[in-house]
Amino acid sequence: MDETSKGIVLRVRPLSDTSLIVHWITSTNGRLTTVAKGAKRPKSPHRGKLDLLFESDFTYRKNKRSNLHILREVYLKNSHTTVSSNIRSLSLLAYGTHFLEKATEPDHPMPGVYTIFSTLIEHLNCTPPEKILVYAFEIKILNELGLAPAAEDGRMHKDISQLIEKLGYLNWEDISQLKPSHEKFSKVSSFLESHIAHHLNSIPKGRVLALGF
Repeated sequence: MDETSKGIVLRVRPLSDTSLIVHWITSTNGRLTTVAKGAKRPKSPHRGKLDLLFESDFTYRKNKRSNLHILREVYLKNSHTTVSSNIRSLSLLAYGTHFLEKATEPDHPMPGVYTIFSTLIEHLNCTPPEKILVYAFEIKILNELGLAPAAEDGRMHKDISQLIEKLGYLNWEDISQLKPSHEKFSKVSSFLESHIAHHLNSIPKGRVLALGF
């Protein structure tokens, strides 16, 4: 029996001369990996619908023996071309993808994680990326996974604790309006790097690049 979900393509890679493996973050089933059989053929119904950050409704046949499911139908809703053409936005979202892949398990419902990722893309459609969005993404995902820094953590000064708390609950637009000092930026970055390395055993790939603008 086919299942239905809404999702955003995190990455696409070839499986064969005609088929693709498509990685999704979905609203109902967390991270999913699907095989798009024949997607590279000229007359494939999937052709033109599967690319980085494409947002779609789709159906898939669940594989009971592995986490590699069969993609059935795709209904493209938004290609997010503005974000896809901005290298700085792509760097931020690429790091976000690595973060999700390291911090979450596949086929596990995470509607809050999907909301964080999808609303960040919507924000980047109309607002240039900033370093503070990287820190906010990290904090929001950590909060969602129950790995949030404790307010009483002795490594945090009070002003840093307050900034981290704001980044956790403010929306993306309000976060972009915050203008912390360079000193606060450095302290937040160092604290989060240590906190993430402790909980995930290492820093997900792409953080330096995401913070490099």
